[in-house]
Amino acid sequence: MDFDLTKEQEMIRKEVRKFAQKEIAPIASELDEKEEFSETLTRKMGEIGLFGIFVSEQYEGQAMDYISYIIAVEEIARIDGSQAATIAAGNSLGIGPIYYFGTREQKEKYLPKLCSGEGLWGFGLTEPTAGSDAGGSKTTAVLDANEWVINGSKIFITNAACDLSMGVTVQAITGTRDNGKPEYSCILVESDTPGFKAIPMHKKMMWRASNTAELYFDDVRVPKSNILGKKGDGFHQMLSTLDGGRLSIGAMGLGGAQGAYDLALQYAKERQQFNQPISKFQAIAFKLADSAMEIECARNLLYKACWLKNNKRPYEKEAAMGKLYCSEVMGRVTNHAVQIHGGYGLMKEYNVERFYRDQKLLDIGEGTSEIQRLVISRYIGC
Repeated sequence: MDFDLTKEQEMIRKEVRKFAQKEIAPIASELDEKEEFSETLTRKMGEIGLFGIFVSEQYEGQAMDYISYIIAVEEIARIDGSQAATIAAGNSLGIGPIYYFGTREQKEKYLPKLCSGEGLWGFGLTEPTAGSDAGGSKTTAVLDANEWVINGSKIFITNAACDLSMGVTVQAITGTRDNGKPEYSCILVESDTPGFKAIPMHKKMMWRASNTAELYFDDVRVPKSNILGKKGDGFHQMLSTLDGGRLSIGAMGLGGAQGAYDLALQYAKERQQFNQPISKFQAIAFKLADSAMEIECARNLLYKACWLKNNKRPYEKEAAMGKLYCSEVMGRVTNHAVQIHGGYGLMKEYNVERFYRDQKLLDIGEGTSEIQRLVISRYIGC
């Protein structure tokens, strides 16, 4: 067994960490406070190759492996969950479905700009009445001559309502299967299509500098050729997309936990009580020791899941485990970090407060912790 990263992977960690410290850290709190999505940062992240990491050079991607991708997300999340969300959603949910299921024409049309950071793409799955029950979607797409006519709505969609948004992949009901259940297909809708409206969502508790949108489709007409893959493949495409997305959400949990731990360790060494650093007190030291241990366990689990995917082996169970464990580890670590900071941990002047808020999304987004446990239980034969 070899636990060493390659030289390329180590370089990615070094360079992304350097970028995050220099470009993101100085303005992360301000963007969070203003609920401001930064096109400038997004373009800069594109310039250093953080979009299209796993996409081949044919479509102007970086042609790297999944561990490299996860390391990049982890290092951004170590500084700011909002910017990590832009990268994770931009790659796993925006670029991923087009790259893995799109036609050559679709890839050539959209991927170069998405891989450069010049544009973003959303993944329209969640609806007001269809969250964990993705099969409860009500958005429809009816074929009229050579056009799909789409009606319905989506909610909580990342990267879909900013000036960089080029469009969304929409899961819609396109018919009825032989067993009477809805047939789902995924269709590409460009942002300037008549009848399509994307409205930014504000007043979020977390990821306040990430772009989140409500989407509305009112007789939206797109060419028949805009279907992703084959008619009826939408549900399979959605499940496959979420499997890969769980790895990036796991990386956000891992990076966020590491960032909160780093802040807590530094504070504990500097904060004096009873004439000595509070890190010397067992109650504090044990919190830090538990955090370090869980972060190490989380990293090993998540990297193993990525290794399985890189080697084209079944990884779905491990992806669910990685997403679940890394998310909940961040919850425990940020809780310890705030406690170690005491009253200061409750103040916005200290970044640990932002990490504490950002974590909660990880228990909910891209499959709740309860859904992950359900997925895992099915894989182990329950």
